[in-house]
Amino acid sequence: MEDMGMTDKQFNAFLRQLIKNLKKANEEKEESKTKEIDNIIEDLQKSIED
Repeated sequence: MEDMGMTDKQFNAFLRQLIKNLKKANEEKEESKTKEIDNIIEDLQKSIED
């Protein structure tokens, strides 16, 4: 069976969708989660920009 991978554009689109969803989740303003979500968003954004 052939392995079907993602192209770079597809992966970047996935990361953008994930970032959007994390930002929405971050609106709940639970202090302990907010900082962690901010860190995850920052790391994902760096992955897209590289």
